[in-house]
Amino acid sequence: MAFEGRDGDRGAAALATDLRALVGKLKRRLREQADAGDLTPSQVSALVRLELEGPQTVSALARSEGVRPQSMGATVSALQAADLVMGMADPADRRQTLLSVTPACRNWIRAGRDARQDWLTRVIDRELSPAERERLADALALLRRVAEA
Repeated sequence: MAFEGRDGDRGAAALATDLRALVGKLKRRLREQADAGDLTPSQVSALVRLELEGPQTVSALARSEGVRPQSMGATVSALQAADLVMGMADPADRRQTLLSVTPACRNWIRAGRDARQDWLTRVIDRELSPAERERLADALALLRRVAEA
């Protein structure tokens, strides 16, 4: 149960608890909309990072993901076997291998994003009145401030 703050408003801790739980539920619902196949969360995270940040070595990817290079090596091997990641020699240092997502992986990521976007658009359209959509837009501005603080 949420508690009230000083002026009868909801306290920051109660809002934080409710927001965290709601964001988790929304993430799960969005995840359900795009088939991740048999990929683990760490494999999906590595793919998304490579897609957003571009080619990088296993070591750099491991640092970014906060795991040991050996663990990332196993993750990358599975992704290469699934034809989702490819390696190429680093033009600046031929001893290094740069990993990048394959064209098939880019298509898969795009399809997943499209599926999540379509689902969310349909739900907002179906469940919210125009006035509620305005309130949601206002809430998004506040959430953006929290996320960027």
